[in-house]
Amino acid sequence: MSHTETCHLDPAHTHELDHEHHGHSHGLVDESIKRSREGLRAVVVTLVILGVTAVIQGAIYLSTGSIALLADLIHNFGDALTALPLGIAFALRSAKAERYAGLAVVVTILASAVVAGALAVEKLITRQPPTHLLALAAAGVVGIVGNAIAAQIRTSAGRRLNSPALIADGAHAKSDAIVSGGVVLSAAMVWAGFPIADPIIGLVITAMILHITWESWRTVRGGPAHEH
Repeated sequence: MSHTETCHLDPAHTHELDHEHHGHSHGLVDESIKRSREGLRAVVVTLVILGVTAVIQGAIYLSTGSIALLADLIHNFGDALTALPLGIAFALRSAKAERYAGLAVVVTILASAVVAGALAVEKLITRQPPTHLLALAAAGVVGIVGNAIAAQIRTSAGRRLNSPALIADGAHAKSDAIVSGGVVLSAAMVWAGFPIADPIIGLVITAMILHITWESWRTVRGGPAHEH
């Protein structure tokens, strides 16, 4: 779609798009991203960045056993997976396939959140603290940096393309950077002698993932991410 065509969109339809993508939503992708290769490039690049972030955090998790880190890497991995519906939509040019892919993402994120929550409760009971605290803090920093870069790419592309969805995704990535800061806080709290802080922070992050899962489900069903 050309810039001229975009400018002559029906105002009601434009308002509907703006309303639907006012907040962050996982799953179906709006036309403002589909119309441009630049939009696709921004999504793919941030997919790679968040994927690498999750892989690094996963490797560190194996040595630390931190539930806060596990919840954060699941969060980042889930965000990376949200590019899947877009890729399928471009490859197959099928809205139905895109919808099913979005549903698969929702189920995956939900299952991961349940696992993280169960492990957090177990750690609350056993009181087994994480180890390798410097590596744990570094994993949090990796999450902060990865999400900050993804936020910058999405926001910049969204402003150039006038894409509400990409701009909202950029804002969401900024908030994810704050969530990753919780991992650094966990390492500091455990070092200070409060090992129970790790599973508690893990539960808080898990609750945030469940909220995202709910928004994702509403989006896949075809409803707006937020109602006013």
